[in-house]
Amino acid sequence: MRPFGIAGIQMYLKPDPSNIETMRHRLDLLMHLYPWVQMVMFSELAPCGPLLKYAQTMPGPAEESFQEMAARHRIWLLPGSMFERHGGAIYNTASVINPQGKVIGRYRKLYPFYPFEAGVAAGNEFLVFDVDSIGRFGVSICYDMWFPETTRTLTSMGVEVILHPVLTHTIDRDVEVSMAHATAAMFQCYVFDINGLGTGGNGRSCVVDPSGRFLHRSSVNEEFIPIEIDLEQVQRQRTNGLMGGLGQSLKSFRDREVDFTVYDRHAWDHPYLQSLGPLIQHKRGSSAMPEKPASGSPHKSKGHA
Repeated sequence: MRPFGIAGIQMYLKPDPSNIETMRHRLDLLMHLYPWVQMVMFSELAPCGPLLKYAQTMPGPAEESFQEMAARHRIWLLPGSMFERHGGAIYNTASVINPQGKVIGRYRKLYPFYPFEAGVAAGNEFLVFDVDSIGRFGVSICYDMWFPETTRTLTSMGVEVILHPVLTHTIDRDVEVSMAHATAAMFQCYVFDINGLGTGGNGRSCVVDPSGRFLHRSSVNEEFIPIEIDLEQVQRQRTNGLMGGLGQSLKSFRDREVDFTVYDRHAWDHPYLQSLGPLIQHKRGSSAMPEKPASGSPHKSKGHA
């Protein structure tokens, strides 16, 4: 066995940096109740909320607060993500902090949620890190998981656990939960999909194992999600096949006979994708949204009265 204790924290969040002290209190309580936990993660943009005006520099005071928390509790810590000011741009960035309080990497979200995350630049590097004698972990933020290429890349690099902080408050949360479920099964890995509450999302966090089984599904309340996983299960699923003998998808992908030229910008033309038009936020009167009815003249159906 390669057991390892990971806890997600689903909590109510505000749109400002006051969340940092609340996160400290939640972390203190979690570690008091579950001292066996070795890694803790929060949801996307948990520390400061979704407003660009609270963008931080890294290193900086906010990140240093989390370094102190990690060192004090001697845990691996992923404090969600924060908007980061870097090189004249703003990124959606997740720091990974080790039990000594050192930042071992920063992951900048590859796919900002355009057009709604306007003003946020896209990252271009993956973040993979090892926990000695345990296994390999990778970070993916929210909308990244809608693009299976991201998980394909991480798992091809040997990642066994996907840490996936999200901020979703929209009606497609059920779709995202299904996506986390399918991702774990397709790539035979653990997925920790942690959402916030209030400004931070509509909850329904989940944890899925490498056979595609839910280990936990949250509701819409504040919640600690402490789970001990066994990373030997990842190796067994990938070597023997899903659920002990079914699809061996990573090996099949390795042994594939086809090259996917859709990913080669220079070898494949994209006329259909170009025909979809620009990436924009729709407004009333656009091709995707209805006109606002004139005052006193509501639209009527053409059916029977």
